[in-house]
Amino acid sequence: MDKIILGIESSCDETSGSICQNGKVINNIIASQSIHEEYGGVVPELASREHQKNIIPTVDLALKQANISISELDAIACTQGPGLLGALLVGYTFAKSLSYALDIPLVNVHHMKAHILAHFIEDPKPAFPFLCLTVSGGHTQIVKVEDYNEMTVVGQTIDDAVGEAFDKGAKLLGLKYPGGPLIDQYAKKGDADRYTFAESRVKDFDFSFSGVKTSLLYFLRNELKSDPDFIRKNLEDICAGYQETLIQMLISKLTRASEYYGIDEIAMAGGVAANEGLRDRIQSEAGQRNWNIYIPKMEYCTDNAAMIAIAGYYQLAEGSTASMTDSPKPRMVF
Repeated sequence: MDKIILGIESSCDETSGSICQNGKVINNIIASQSIHEEYGGVVPELASREHQKNIIPTVDLALKQANISISELDAIACTQGPGLLGALLVGYTFAKSLSYALDIPLVNVHHMKAHILAHFIEDPKPAFPFLCLTVSGGHTQIVKVEDYNEMTVVGQTIDDAVGEAFDKGAKLLGLKYPGGPLIDQYAKKGDADRYTFAESRVKDFDFSFSGVKTSLLYFLRNELKSDPDFIRKNLEDICAGYQETLIQMLISKLTRASEYYGIDEIAMAGGVAANEGLRDRIQSEAGQRNWNIYIPKMEYCTDNAAMIAIAGYYQLAEGSTASMTDSPKPRMVF
């Protein structure tokens, strides 16, 4: 399909624009927001204001870098949801206005489905069907993928996502936001067997991460009573044990799903897919279980418009376009 598509992503705290030409991603421009670090988490109103500042320069740079004029665009793909309502409104309203002005189609993209389709930006690409472990700050799912636009969630978290468990655990340890990458960093030097934390047990292929956070909280409260400096002295080992518990919970459900469905094409996507401990573990499991493993490059794991553009490409190929009466869906279902 010979089409030039502009992808726009603004679901949380990344403003991103990307050009996809004939199914090939040309670039991926991302404007990150550092303003949230001092608050220990994303502040929705501040995120919206930053998107307003960044949306035009980001899209303009994507077009210029690809040497594409705005009149050459055939369609615009934009994140419709899920995400923060104010943040989504900025990107979606801009995309809808631009599609109306240019009289070209708008394509509604589901953020988590786009994470999965990030695997088709570059080679190697997974073969259908495959299982994808989608792990982010807001979602933890195991998805059975039959085709580009045919996906079924077979397992998901019933409470917090694993990304939240990492960040909230980091907050308990006094680490700066975003804390997940810092836990990963300290864990590399720690002993994962020294401290263990309780795993929540839930049915089938679903997850629950509330219990492990509570386990860490009570553990720290107890140790700090006798030694107020306990965290500083043992930070690396605590991080290693906590991260190992979270990774084990993910891998155990993924292996069960692989065995149940008889699928050895295994993919991983989402922001937490950038965690080196998790990447190493899933590669190790692949060697033992003869899995074919697929993990996008780091820049395509975090929120980005390249995945939105490629998802829009495959949806447009099937004739899926939006209506001018459509609106953002912060709780958009899979």
